[in-house]
Amino acid sequence: MKNETEIKELVKEKYSQIASQSKTQNASSCCGATGCGDVYNIMADDYTKLDGYNPEADLGLGCGLPTEFAKINAGDTVVDLGSGAGNDAFIARQIVGERGRVIGIDITGKMIELAKTNAAKLGYKNVEFRHGDIDSLPLFSNKADVVVSNCVLNLVPNKHKVFGEIFRILKPGGHFSISDIVVEGNIPARWKEIAELYAGCVSGAIHKSEYLSIIEEAGFANITLQKDKTIAIPEEILSEYLSEEEINEYKKSNVRIASLTVYADKPSKDERKCCEPGSGCC
Repeated sequence: MKNETEIKELVKEKYSQIASQSKTQNASSCCGATGCGDVYNIMADDYTKLDGYNPEADLGLGCGLPTEFAKINAGDTVVDLGSGAGNDAFIARQIVGERGRVIGIDITGKMIELAKTNAAKLGYKNVEFRHGDIDSLPLFSNKADVVVSNCVLNLVPNKHKVFGEIFRILKPGGHFSISDIVVEGNIPARWKEIAELYAGCVSGAIHKSEYLSIIEEAGFANITLQKDKTIAIPEEILSEYLSEEEINEYKKSNVRIASLTVYADKPSKDERKCCEPGSGCC
């Protein structure tokens, strides 16, 4: 398996390629610039009926509708992790209005450029996009009322760091709503060696129970599943990566791939005593 640095470089490369093409081109060539994976598109939900939807910002890369569930209010400061071309950020802007603020963070420079171009076309003065790593966010602590993210966290190798950063930047009493890919059962070991399946959010997914445990360990409360959708990968896509024998083994297994939308609160008062020696949560 690749190390953390190699995985991040892989993700940046793949999503830079995707940022260079339209949603139509991405769909027609199956997985953006590389010609193989509807694996990027089979997970996406329909955004078109949400207020603030902008087709130029929709590259079809999500796996949920976190902004629909995020309980965003007018005047809020919202942070979108892995903001891509700006799709979720612009929908959040529709809700927060002119008094609010939306900040998108993305590790891919070309995505940031595309999002800034889209924001300029829309004339938004209170939406900004910053180049950065979501496991080391370029934001002050206690900054956000709401954090959203759509099918991004499973691309990050160290999920403990990401949820620790989300906890740090949220104001006391703030919350997040995040859509992401998880698994139940044991995915084939070979999947973790296939770059396209990692960049397509499948082989980077961890077990559902582990995912929820990481959120709890980070200090969040009121952890709630807002949506749990099974993802079926068509055999014609699997055949791009796996042998017939491997596909049959997978189909006979107890593996379930799912898109979760998870909500959780940052407590108004953190009583974990994190600064005490041996607490383990700093």
